[in-house]
Amino acid sequence: MSVLVGKKAPKFNAKAVINGGEIVENFSLDQFVGKKYVVFFFYPADFTFVCPTELIAFEEKSTEFASRNTVIIGASTDSEFSHWKWLQTPQKQGGIEGVKYPLVVDQSLNISKDYDVLIGTDEYDEEGNVVLVGEPKAYRGLFLIDKQGIVRHQLVNDLPLGRNVDEVLRLIDALQFTEEHGEVCPANWKKGDKALQATQEGIASYLSEK
Repeated sequence: MSVLVGKKAPKFNAKAVINGGEIVENFSLDQFVGKKYVVFFFYPADFTFVCPTELIAFEEKSTEFASRNTVIIGASTDSEFSHWKWLQTPQKQGGIEGVKYPLVVDQSLNISKDYDVLIGTDEYDEEGNVVLVGEPKAYRGLFLIDKQGIVRHQLVNDLPLGRNVDEVLRLIDALQFTEEHGEVCPANWKKGDKALQATQEGIASYLSEK
């Protein structure tokens, strides 16, 4: 798997459904560079089982992400029409009605390939043609991208394993703290905890005060 941490987030222009029901043609992460932090996450498919719990959980914490100057963006290999229908379906019927952040369309599979979260892989058949072997779906990949468009954290879960939204918020807090204070965040750090200087004296002081 590709490690994207420390590198520019792969660029794309794609269809997306925004604001819970508006289809746009050319959605891009470029609009946030220099302005916002981005949590860009992939999920396997609309109208599944673990996926709605994740997408709704992100929406329920949307004000907390906004307070951290961070936007949430989801993506899957479904069509814009599938995204739209799922967004219109009540939650009690397996839908995600009420989700307002953008859902990107990756029917070409190129975005999932660029972020290296596609389940299927390209191989050659006997005639030398490129064919996809495996499912045309994405694993549960998540990428925290800073305001310069650099990936600072990535996580990829297998299909049955849902993600922890509070942990994503903790990582944003840690990133923003280190950017502001120039200190580093030790194990299990959370907002309000003591950090440390990246020196031998700093770690000695931190451990002595625990």
